[in-house]
Amino acid sequence: MMSPEHRYLNFALIVSVLFLMFAPNAAAETAKEQLQVSIDRVIEVLRTIRSPKDIEGNRNSLREILLVRFDFAAMAKESLGTRWNDLKGKEEEFVSVFTDFVEHSYMSTLGSYRGEKIVYDHDRSDGESAEVDTRVVGGEGNPIKIEYKLHLTDGQWMVYDAVIDDVSLVGNYRSQFARILHRASLEELIQTLHAKASGH
Repeated sequence: MMSPEHRYLNFALIVSVLFLMFAPNAAAETAKEQLQVSIDRVIEVLRTIRSPKDIEGNRNSLREILLVRFDFAAMAKESLGTRWNDLKGKEEEFVSVFTDFVEHSYMSTLGSYRGEKIVYDHDRSDGESAEVDTRVVGGEGNPIKIEYKLHLTDGQWMVYDAVIDDVSLVGNYRSQFARILHRASLEELIQTLHAKASGH
């Protein structure tokens, strides 16, 4: 059985990936406002999920919205660090498989929501980039701090990282990939991500 802390962290991760599933309200112009509108809508969806069938039934539409709202290209590039330059023509393939990998990782945690709520603390912006500090509260574990990092792209705030209890999501991927690349090639990393995204 999943521990309360593990389940609680799963919800924090769900929100970090899914809060921008829906287009922001036209009246919501700041990163914090767009974030709050989107999280409210995501929680409404999470409350409807009762079985894996519910998740599968929404997978395609969720993926389409995620591709619009998340800067997966920026996340993929940062996850490789200096090794990004070694892709040499395979950049699009890596972004694609990275997106599939992230989607699969978090779709599998959707059923762990148990009524937790989001508290909005502080936000900072210079007009082009922004950080929004939040906490996930109301579960059985301790509150989870999530700092969202966004940048403005074509008039929309796009997520390029989420820091969960002081651990960067992209930084965590970078560490995982660096360990794999210490003993394997970039092509082998791509094949590994393909396999994980396929549930193997």
